[in-house]
Amino acid sequence: MRLRWISERRVVVAVAALASLASPSLARAADTTPAPSAPSKPTEPAVAPNLAWIATQFIPSPEIAAGAGHAHFGLRWQVTPLLYSWGINRKLSPWRVLVAEPLSRQSGSIEAYLSPEFIDVDGDATDKWLLRPGVRAYFPLVQRGEYVSVSVGSSYQHVQNRSSAAFEGGVYVLYGLFGLQVTYAPLQHTPAGTIVTMRFRYF
Repeated sequence: MRLRWISERRVVVAVAALASLASPSLARAADTTPAPSAPSKPTEPAVAPNLAWIATQFIPSPEIAAGAGHAHFGLRWQVTPLLYSWGINRKLSPWRVLVAEPLSRQSGSIEAYLSPEFIDVDGDATDKWLLRPGVRAYFPLVQRGEYVSVSVGSSYQHVQNRSSAAFEGGVYVLYGLFGLQVTYAPLQHTPAGTIVTMRFRYF
């Protein structure tokens, strides 16, 4: 009986010793357990003029200008000095200068733009080229504008000594890469009273 009691006592002592050795290790393991990570803060996109942006600015959008029973081929470019986006994450800056990534534009924005434009009408170079300043707002329709978005805007145009305010509407697909714009100048019936533009644009 005494031998059994001694054996049981040895087992208890051994268990206690093992527990005392394990306690520091468990404490250290608890100290090294990583804390739950906090939600990551949205980072500002690197939007600045670069070679890719410069290259895309030279890609023109073809158009057809119609008025007084005649149609003329044209080309249009666009520069965006300033854009304000209300459709992106509110923790990011809504302002873009010159460079605007597709999501910031098509998810909901308003931009001031300048469009150098060539229309193959009769006359010299001053009659064929114009610089169209304007304002345009974009509104998303499908998948925050990534699939389909629309726009409305107004601009000023001066062609062959005729000046007029112009109004436009547009629809865009695939992040705004492809679009169709219709510009109408009610006070300028010739030679560019109505212009239909196949818009190609990324930045």
